[in-house]
Amino acid sequence: MSESRLVVGPFNRVEGDLEVQLDVADGAVQSARVNAPLYRGFERMLLGRAPSDALTLTPRICGICSISQSAAAARALAAAGGHAAAPQGAAIAALIHAVENVSDHLFHFNLFFMPDFTRPTYAARPWHGRAVDRFAAAEGGAQRAAIEARAALMHILGLMAGKWPHTLAIQPGGVTRAPGPSDKVRIMASLTAFRRYLEETVFGGPLEAFAEIADRDALMGWGRGDAGLFLDIAADLDLDALGRGSGRYLSFGAYPQDCGHAFAPGLWRDGRQDPLDLTRMVEEVAHSWMLGPAAHPAAGQTLPDEDMREDAYSWCKAPRLAGETMETGALARQVVDGHPLARALAGGGVLARVAGRLLELARSQAVMERLAREIDVSARFMDPAPEVRAGQGAGLVEAARGALGHWVRVEKGRIAGYQIVAPTTWNFSPRDAAGQPGPLEAALVGAPVAPGETTPVTVQHIVRSFDPCMVCTVH
Repeated sequence: MSESRLVVGPFNRVEGDLEVQLDVADGAVQSARVNAPLYRGFERMLLGRAPSDALTLTPRICGICSISQSAAAARALAAAGGHAAAPQGAAIAALIHAVENVSDHLFHFNLFFMPDFTRPTYAARPWHGRAVDRFAAAEGGAQRAAIEARAALMHILGLMAGKWPHTLAIQPGGVTRAPGPSDKVRIMASLTAFRRYLEETVFGGPLEAFAEIADRDALMGWGRGDAGLFLDIAADLDLDALGRGSGRYLSFGAYPQDCGHAFAPGLWRDGRQDPLDLTRMVEEVAHSWMLGPAAHPAAGQTLPDEDMREDAYSWCKAPRLAGETMETGALARQVVDGHPLARALAGGGVLARVAGRLLELARSQAVMERLAREIDVSARFMDPAPEVRAGQGAGLVEAARGALGHWVRVEKGRIAGYQIVAPTTWNFSPRDAAGQPGPLEAALVGAPVAPGETTPVTVQHIVRSFDPCMVCTVH
């Protein structure tokens, strides 16, 4: 049996640093260790500060999903102070959050994931010419169209968030800007233009038709738009078998309002739906360059191990729920929300994760349009919240990449504890005390590695199917 060890990284097109160590034998990955090699320490920066400082600092964790961080911080502070946002403010916060998440999905598909199929290694495949025409770096027609469509959609953030990234528009009491009648018209016009782009370019047909797909066979037969090209590639390369997951999924619930979540919170494991219960959640540190003990985020600490002990290999902690790993992301959201196609794809690999993201793109358009239609310009959009003097709370939201939680504890008007668990912390976590690998580490096992490959293309497909954001991983 031939054996070798590869260290793959850094991965381009990923924000932050990522390194993957692979043990390879007989042309396949036997085990993997995923390293987040950059420590940042935002949680430490927040200690001793005024609670409202979290609204300024946490969005700067990331330049991709800053609104997600802002929404989580606002909800954590509201919970700590026992405050509720104005209902219309919560709806506008949900709308601008959805715009960011949809923009992330769009760029991931067009700029981060699909360009890998333009590589010369696939030159003999019948779809390669179409892939190059649509997705070649800096030249593909799909990429140019995506950049233009995203920029137009983000006009909504200019109107309602003031700027992007790092807006201060979302507050514990709602949002800082009340839209007027002309703003509502402009928002609807932006969404109408974005729908046209999605239907003409990404899906090649009505969004509702794609959103109604209920099984794998119907999905693979879609055959239209850039989504159809991806599905042709996925069928040819059997991407469903590549990087398969555990089938355990977690969602904190997306876009909460008084009427409930647009996409439901919950857990999916062993083929059944369970309510969201985080009482048995812990962040383990057995193989992290962090000092213990393992703890629930509400009681956790961020204590870097400056000696970097030898049995550890990542700055990322290892979140576990009742001792189990949980996969999170667009596929997880759609599985937990009960969509039949997502349920049919549960436990799948690269195909399932990317198809889940496409499904969410189609479904999110309807969510955004509903939120925009229901704007009541005569309503209050802010119920100002006083600065928290004492209390604790959690802000649970869904970023594009999955479940994002902020846990805050305030004592004598100052932050005494702040813990953040990001989607990529779940998905790219190292092994725990029981030796259980994180979701990506487990998904990489069995990935084929061709002779002479030093950066296996299959490994890159699997990594990118999780859509990592490494700067969020270690905050």
